[in-house]
Amino acid sequence: MAHDVQVTFDCADPGALAAFWAEALGYRVQDPPEGFESWEQALEAMGVPPERRNDASAVVDPEGAGPRLFFQRVPEGKQVKNRVHLDVRAAPGLRGDARMAALEAEAERLVSRGATRLRRHEPAPPLAGGHIVMADPEGNEFCLD
Repeated sequence: MAHDVQVTFDCADPGALAAFWAEALGYRVQDPPEGFESWEQALEAMGVPPERRNDASAVVDPEGAGPRLFFQRVPEGKQVKNRVHLDVRAAPGLRGDARMAALEAEAERLVSRGATRLRRHEPAPPLAGGHIVMADPEGNEFCLD
């Protein structure tokens, strides 16, 4: 039996990081519970105090294919390099210069939304197609692949 997968990010600002990853992946912020028009309305009804309303957020694939990403506030900042990271498949089917041009365009788009470009790895055929290492607004590494 296969299990659903959720990827969880520890972070300082769940709402902002969720918005970044929704933009990066073409996801959307998860809808509020049924019967509520907004998360603010739902959290108010649940009795969550205003200072706790950004303790968590989640984004989902609008087509239901990709995993849910969950963002939870933690008190400590990021300490070291990620041991697990996301690969954002931004150049499917492309090779060589066309692949790297597509990755560069996506890197530029994500930098304009708060990401940081860390380094570029050139293609090394036959096994390595080339990729760009990035960091999200809170420093979590990911690759444009």
